[in-house]
Amino acid sequence: MKSLICTTPGQFDYAEAAQPTLVSGQAIIKIKRIGICGTDLHAYEGTQPYFSYPRILGHELSGELVAINDQTSFKIGEAVTFIPYFNCGNCIACRSNKPNCCVKMQVCGVHVDGGMREYLSVPEWTLLHGDGLSYDELALVEPLAIGAHGVRRADVQPGEFVLVIGAGPIGLGTMEFARIAGAQVIALDINDSRLAFCQSNLQVQHTINAGTENVSERLAQITGGDMPTVVIDATGSQKAINNAFQYMAHGARFVLIGLQKGDISFSHPEFHKREGTLMSSRNATKVDFEHVISAMKAGLVSPTNYITHQVSFEHVAEQFESWLDPKNGVIKAMISL
Repeated sequence: MKSLICTTPGQFDYAEAAQPTLVSGQAIIKIKRIGICGTDLHAYEGTQPYFSYPRILGHELSGELVAINDQTSFKIGEAVTFIPYFNCGNCIACRSNKPNCCVKMQVCGVHVDGGMREYLSVPEWTLLHGDGLSYDELALVEPLAIGAHGVRRADVQPGEFVLVIGAGPIGLGTMEFARIAGAQVIALDINDSRLAFCQSNLQVQHTINAGTENVSERLAQITGGDMPTVVIDATGSQKAINNAFQYMAHGARFVLIGLQKGDISFSHPEFHKREGTLMSSRNATKVDFEHVISAMKAGLVSPTNYITHQVSFEHVAEQFESWLDPKNGVIKAMISL
């Protein structure tokens, strides 16, 4: 079978590999769609934490189930996706029902080889039924689950002002699920076209361009002087994260979905007097995946809105670098096999 390997930062190579064989506890998927996310882009750039080369990228995946052991609810030939976070099941996090932050976490396409290949073997327990969704939709369940998990971590309540920083795919999904939770969503970015997308496609009530507007003044205006009670970063930008502490209402929760390599810096007195809560949000759980699938089926989310670029597997290596350029307007690139 053909696979695409990121051999070093900035370099992809196609290679032939043996097709996986079925073993106990595993299932084999014929890959149909691969969504490209920030992790893939950062790996290609050489800026992704916890990463080593060579690596087969790809964890936003959907496909046709072609092999599985007996005694399962899954059927050969059905459309599936899966949870790409392979946890150990034994550590403190797994025992505490937090498998998404397993001590020995192996993320498909990050710590172990992912889905940029024709066939992929995955643990049976990670499989999710397609439930009538398309391959495009199923490949977008995982990135939307990241946002859904962040919203659940924040315990967003109806009517709250929720500031989402970053209007990339993860930020957009976070906005969607904050809206579904009943929040008044505020989108913050430096790209006017992405902010316009938030308003026209996601029904986001308020947008702010951090490059041209006074963010604190606009937030005070929107919230009646209160400031947002939930702030969620989906940028992974050190500057954006550090700046965002000043946007918090008293008693607010600040959730970090975005990940960066440096140190967080903020005024302790300012954070302390707010009795602020700071938390990270890593990956997602089965509950989040199921919430996303239910929202898709109910028409609460239209994930294919995000797909701006489509390419066949044979042309990924030549086009991948162009997706890093903001001028090309990529929100979600989708690979077809």
